[in-house]
Amino acid sequence: MQSWWQRPLVKPRALRAGDRVAMVSTSWGGPAVFPHRYEAGRRYLAEAFGLEPIAMPHALRDAAWIARNPQARADDIHAAFADPSIKGVIASIGGDDAIRLIPHMNLNVIAANPKVFLGYSDPTVLHFGCLKAGLGSFYGPTIMAGFAENGGMHAYAENSLRKSVFEIDPIGEIERNGEGWTVEHLPWSDPDNQSRRRTLRPSTGPRILQGTGTVRGHLIGGCAEVLEMLKGSDWWPPLDYWDGAILFYETSEEGPAASQVIRWLRNFAAQGILARLSGIVLGRPGGQGDDAYRTDQEAAIVRALDEAGLDSLPVLAELDFGHTDPIATLPYGVMAEIDCEASRLRVLEAGVTGR
Repeated sequence: MQSWWQRPLVKPRALRAGDRVAMVSTSWGGPAVFPHRYEAGRRYLAEAFGLEPIAMPHALRDAAWIARNPQARADDIHAAFADPSIKGVIASIGGDDAIRLIPHMNLNVIAANPKVFLGYSDPTVLHFGCLKAGLGSFYGPTIMAGFAENGGMHAYAENSLRKSVFEIDPIGEIERNGEGWTVEHLPWSDPDNQSRRRTLRPSTGPRILQGTGTVRGHLIGGCAEVLEMLKGSDWWPPLDYWDGAILFYETSEEGPAASQVIRWLRNFAAQGILARLSGIVLGRPGGQGDDAYRTDQEAAIVRALDEAGLDSLPVLAELDFGHTDPIATLPYGVMAEIDCEASRLRVLEAGVTGR
């Protein structure tokens, strides 16, 4: 058997209406804190996509209990992947401690039972576990953040998810978001907010910060803060895994300072990762509606690349994924293309198979 990180990437079977999908709480026990929010997401998943959501044994436990029991969270993930009647696994919500799962996880279970895994933010940890196991997964909505969007999931997010995990044709261009975007905070503690649409701001579409021409590479990335926790861990890829990759990168609603982001990227440079990339795709900064914040973050990223002698590395900014809404779903490990002249990201393969 080939060693970890050297295995050909397996694409999971496409989801179909009628499939059973497992819901797992990989870090924060949000479903017990805001059950109405969890129920809204569960119901939308069932009614709009025709799936049968199944809560794993510990997914709805008290948040404090879940925090104390990473082994139980890992057990739920193992059980979801090992159950042949379950065709997909979806994170209930993010958090900040999925990194604690690593000592408790058996990646052989994932490698032996490939299926769709979906989530964003802290589930970045599990996506890297899937990559190490040789499984392509999907950076996309969670039950409580995405499927449970106030007033219902946005069409942009729903259409992207369908292309990524329900259809076996190449995903193609990540479409420009014509709906507008929002990071408005409507407290989940007020159940009445569940039916209130958040205010959308106009989207100007993706734009190139630097670089020319067209570059291709396999997609890898996630939430910047979570990537920092992963660095140096057993699930951090070896240096050659980054060769020719397109890094997709976005920050959370906590709004890390631009000075922090440049330090993180200096570490990527020091590891030798930045010099190996084909390009970078930036998500709209999460939790910040301030254009000045986005501008400062972008300037920090350009500066980090300049310091590394990479002032011509293509960087495509302001894509809609991660901690903004609505979001596109991005598949890990598949080939994509940045077209600098068109300010466009195209995913050149399907993320799933028809088997």
